[in-house]
Amino acid sequence: MAIRNIVVGIDFSDSSNRALDQAVFLAKSSGAKLHLVHAYRLPIQVESMYGISIPADLGLSIRDAAARKLEKSRARVADSGLEADCHLIDSGAAEAVVAAAEKIGADLIAVGTRGLTGIKHVLMGSVAERVAHTAHCSVLVVRDDA
Repeated sequence: MAIRNIVVGIDFSDSSNRALDQAVFLAKSSGAKLHLVHAYRLPIQVESMYGISIPADLGLSIRDAAARKLEKSRARVADSGLEADCHLIDSGAAEAVVAAAEKIGADLIAVGTRGLTGIKHVLMGSVAERVAHTAHCSVLVVRDDA
């Protein structure tokens, strides 16, 4: 099976940077196109529940900050001689990565994992684990050795 499209889940952590490095390596050797996906969550509207209003421009500030950081990841890819498309999605991380991979027709998803165990894993869950269980293509999980 040829790898034509690789989706990389980017959360700006060391583990996602390592996944990006591996995806760049695979893309260079296979000629695949890279798609960088970052999911962010806008704050929920709590106005009706608590009578507190969240400024409307906060959502735009969050999106803009995420876009700037995602652009830095795209620039890292460009420095390696490849191009990448960026996808910024207001959604949960695992859902965004899997949905983007399906829409793009990805052959591979690369995600990082921090390797949390015990109560931290139970409380925080694992985006990588959810992606691996729900994706319709192969998933490369790259562990952060730090």
